[in-house]
Amino acid sequence: MSAGMEKICRAMADYLSGKGVPARTAWPMTFREEKGPVVVVSLRSCQAGPSGFQDYLGERYNQETGLWEECFGKQAELTLGLDIYAPEGGDGQTVRETFDRLASALILGGPEGLRAEEFSWEEMDYDAQSRRLRGRVRAVCHACLQGIMEGGGAFVDFELRGVVKQ
Repeated sequence: MSAGMEKICRAMADYLSGKGVPARTAWPMTFREEKGPVVVVSLRSCQAGPSGFQDYLGERYNQETGLWEECFGKQAELTLGLDIYAPEGGDGQTVRETFDRLASALILGGPEGLRAEEFSWEEMDYDAQSRRLRGRVRAVCHACLQGIMEGGGAFVDFELRGVVKQ
């Protein structure tokens, strides 16, 4: 069973791409030969309180299996890396321009159930391993993580659910 965290990075990358900001997930860790800048989404930290899902949300009927499943959830604070990589040889202007587009996309919202509460530009440097300029960006998001348990007591699924509106 997967913890499902890769779905969070994929959701953010898809959201950014849909807003015109080229993005992909950090894993698997292979650089393609992008001609321009790209935002690489990674999960830097996740705080969800005590281990395991403890907050009972109720039951739901699974149409596919014909069984009732129990739902548990946790509020989580996720820190995402939204690092901007640009081909070497530039002066960093494309990295700064990409950050402007990234900031606009994050101000407008985020993928369903995952909204950036805060984001920050940390630094720009040269990443020798990838041979690219890198602008480090950090975004703190809040989400409700939901686990599904089948009748036998095993968690069978993991979902990112909507957050509480303020």
